[in-house]
Amino acid sequence: MTDKTLVCRDCGQEFTFTASEQEFFAQKGFTNEPSRCPTCRAARKAGGNVGGFNGRRDRQTFPAVCAQCGKAAQVPFEPRNGRPVYCSDCYSAQRASGASYSSRGGSRSW
Repeated sequence: MTDKTLVCRDCGQEFTFTASEQEFFAQKGFTNEPSRCPTCRAARKAGGNVGGFNGRRDRQTFPAVCAQCGKAAQVPFEPRNGRPVYCSDCYSAQRASGASYSSRGGSRSW
């Protein structure tokens, strides 16, 4: 393998995709060449991923009381009267047991 010159999709600058980097990519099973230069990759990893997982950290949550255990919880939706809300522990336990939200009178099955 020989070094390749690529163009960064974010900043437009040329960068070198070295032979050793190519070997590393091949060992990991990566089939695509990097599309960002090392500087832009580092910036993206540090928090530039607005649309991906990092963007979800800022979503609004609402206070609620768990209908099963009574513990205070934060949920990513606004609770409605008459619909049970569960803390993450009780919700996970119910999912693991195969129970669905709709079997308790609600319209959603999560």
